[in-house]
Amino acid sequence: MTGHRRGSIPSGTHQRAQARGRPSRTKKRRHSRVRIVAWTTAGVLGLTATAGGVVYWRLNGNITTFDGDAVSTDRPDAARPDAQGRTPANVLLIGSDSRGGGNSDLGGGNEGGARSDTTILLHIYADHKHATGISIPRDSLVDIPPCKLPSGKWTKPQSNVMINSAFAVGDTEEGNPACTQNAVEKLTGLRIDHTIVVNFAGFAEMTGAIGGVDICMPKDVYEGDLNPNLGRKGKLLFPKGRQKVSGQAALDYVRIRHGLGDGSDIGRTKRQQAFMSALIKEVKSRGMNPTALLPLADAATRSLTVDPGLGSAQKLLSFALSLKDIDLHDMKFLTVPWRYEGPRVALVKPDVDQLWAALKADRTIDGQDAGVSTASAAAEPSAPPAPPAETPAGAAPDGTGVKVGVYNGTTATGLAAKAATTLKAAKYTVTTTGTAAARDRTGTLVRYGPGEKAKAQQVATLFPGATLEASSRAGISLVLGKDYAAVNGGSAETTTPASPATPAPLPTSATQDARSADDDPCANLSYG
Repeated sequence: MTGHRRGSIPSGTHQRAQARGRPSRTKKRRHSRVRIVAWTTAGVLGLTATAGGVVYWRLNGNITTFDGDAVSTDRPDAARPDAQGRTPANVLLIGSDSRGGGNSDLGGGNEGGARSDTTILLHIYADHKHATGISIPRDSLVDIPPCKLPSGKWTKPQSNVMINSAFAVGDTEEGNPACTQNAVEKLTGLRIDHTIVVNFAGFAEMTGAIGGVDICMPKDVYEGDLNPNLGRKGKLLFPKGRQKVSGQAALDYVRIRHGLGDGSDIGRTKRQQAFMSALIKEVKSRGMNPTALLPLADAATRSLTVDPGLGSAQKLLSFALSLKDIDLHDMKFLTVPWRYEGPRVALVKPDVDQLWAALKADRTIDGQDAGVSTASAAAEPSAPPAPPAETPAGAAPDGTGVKVGVYNGTTATGLAAKAATTLKAAKYTVTTTGTAAARDRTGTLVRYGPGEKAKAQQVATLFPGATLEASSRAGISLVLGKDYAAVNGGSAETTTPASPATPAPLPTSATQDARSADDDPCANLSYG
């Protein structure tokens, strides 16, 4: 009889165990390993999902929104989509030196209230491959329309006052972002889609979250340059040349103005534009994805105030990711055309009006059209027709709380108003009615943003034959086609609609000192 090693299973025993239907020890160990791997994998996935949920929950808890009802009802029209259904966006960026919380320790002063020392209108072009940030000096003289006070009352309009005074209306530590938005809309004639306010603490934490930002100083800078009331030179804050800063040092850099150039706020604006360029470059180098953006978002949102349309972590990250295709060279910064008027700043006409007109026409600062014209869109091969929208079974749609923009994609008249009546009867909120950029659409289309397909399907049930189309931009738009006109009695226009006039070329007063985000950080740092 052949012997066997101690601890091994005789072959006959193994065969008998299998014959009786019991698993062998080897098979048990294999199944045990499989179970361990399966449970470990499930645990990791569960923890990852839970961690992601916790992060989003924490970010949502950080975000503060201002009162949307404080935005004026007398507003410019929303931008119309181009021939591909893409819409430009205008975002108002406000730097607040609120004295509340820990901001006074970072340079906010000791008195109460809040001011806006930085105001930038960021225009994101319809192609989402170009953007221009326009700095409006804090001492610019503008007209401020009625603004809502904390008491609920509205102020009287003001004329020829500094734009940073709009943020101080109501005299609260939080400031009044809606009033600044109202003032910028009145000044530019452009509808502001989103407003974002960052205070000192948020700014300092953001720079720390990404490991610092590269800057350049044209000369040595001392404590006395930052605070002229110090009465002495003080210690060295920044040596001449390139360096990386974060936290308090980054804040000091964007606030300093004395001892550099002509010591004006205009010169400081140039350095702020250089800093913004370097900040964008640093963020993009780390990757425009949720993993890279979440630490920055966590730092920023703790001191961020936004409009209700950006009031969640998902909306903020979605907005940030929508900018990922903008090349650094196509991200421009410039200062609105200006001149001194005594100690204040006057905006130069007609130069400033030409600037706003160019943005309204979605033209870049070098005069290029960033949208897609109807003619060029017609020359492109047509995409296969989208499948008809599925009609969810059940009761008639209830549009309570759902906002829809309505656009007439044909040459027939009166369609947008008729479709708006249909939507309102189903309790939808119609945000705008207008004419689409392309007016030769055959079929009616419902375009929807991330997570809004179910709502879009409900809208489509009111317009038989409508198709659905996903978009990277939030919101629902209804674009009416000839099929809707055929059954709704639209009147055909007897004349060809006039093409919008091409705006005048941008003045060199606005473009000569424009900065690209990829420019040398040591160039164009001051005025004078």
